Amino acid sequence: MLKAHKHTGENVAALMADLGARARAAARPLAVAAPETKNAALLAMAEALVAREGEILAANAKDMEKGRAAGLSASLIDRLKLDGQRIAAMADGIRAIAGLDDPVGSVIAEWDRPNGLHIERVRTPLGVIGVIYESRPNVTADAGALCLKAGNAVILRGGSDSAHSSAAIHACLVEGLQKAGLPEDAIQRVPVTDRAAVGEMLKGLNGNLDVIVPRGGKSLVERVQSEARVPVFAHLEGICHLYIDKSAKLDMAVSIAVNAKMRRTGICGAAETLLVDRTAADTHLVLVLEALAAAGCEIRGDEAVHARFPSAKPASEEDWHTEYLDAIISVKLVEGVADAISHIETYSSHHTEGIVAEDAAAVERFFNEIDSAILLHNASTQFADGGEFGMGAEIGIATGKMHARGPVGVEQLTSFKYRVRGTGQTRP
Repeated sequence: MLKAHKHTGENVAALMADLGARARAAARPLAVAAPETKNAALLAMAEALVAREGEILAANAKDMEKGRAAGLSASLIDRLKLDGQRIAAMADGIRAIAGLDDPVGSVIAEWDRPNGLHIERVRTPLGVIGVIYESRPNVTADAGALCLKAGNAVILRGGSDSAHSSAAIHACLVEGLQKAGLPEDAIQRVPVTDRAAVGEMLKGLNGNLDVIVPRGGKSLVERVQSEARVPVFAHLEGICHLYIDKSAKLDMAVSIAVNAKMRRTGICGAAETLLVDRTAADTHLVLVLEALAAAGCEIRGDEAVHARFPSAKPASEEDWHTEYLDAIISVKLVEGVADAISHIETYSSHHTEGIVAEDAAAVERFFNEIDSAILLHNASTQFADGGEFGMGAEIGIATGKMHARGPVGVEQLTSFKYRVRGTGQTRP
């Protein structure tokens, strides 16, 4: 392999071509690996993460020091940070993936034709997946484990912010592969931070990359979506809305609103806009906003909101288009569920929307008329997560409409083929 510390555009291209070729070679035995073998590798990876916690934290400390010196925002520092609890959660996520049914080879559908042919649609691995991500080092573990479970080889390209952390986590994944007798090249990490490496992945690595999953900020995802020559599973932004209907239980509305915005402000499922039924302005609005403000959230409201909550800052048109990823929320009074739906369809990034309501008709209309990947009723938008969906973990959230949508877990990392069984039929 080429040295990571001395690279020009030419040798980065050669390095990436080599990674792609080795990933394609590893994908072949991986596609037919027994479920027990893949699960053994996953469980060994989880054990390695726990055993090497000290090494991972030491590596993360280097990234944190570098990030603070570079002036990373509080939300990015939070994404970057690892501690014992987060490492244990990574290990638990991998164990959960190991416990899932193996998707490869499962029959999605089957039927018989009048001529006696028996047709089956069967899940198959996608092949080689490229994952491009920024600050979150846990993506290294999640993506590597999910791709392995689905029988895919993966090339991981983390950001420079998390380089030390990702390398330490990747070493644990390789240890798991070794212990299970699977090819080490099944999970590879790009060893350079040169942006040219991303460009090579977007070209498809000489046909060796089958799909790309970007996880990161708007500029990264925009670049991937505009330049990629292979299919992309991605969401551009998480402009998520929470609508509080006049029928909502007050205590529920308060707790859900605070959690949806403030539990972790830097994740893509955090609520960015709060819509409140004007009919509930006198009963719900002020108490919800007081709770948000008490939790440290800045309120930006329209004129009607400001009239009832004078400490709110005026909301501009830009606010309705903004993914804050911070302790800021834009708030608007709407004329019931129809107006809420209209606002969401105008400004949403089609990621996640929630409704707090007891009126079944309002909920059904919300669910039926909003075209977003994830819709929630009487639950926080922060549940927009593959782990919370029972997928063990996710490789990302997809807001497109082709192939994968919503949390991308093991089933979404497969394609399918048809198996047709006959008894000697010929076509007339």
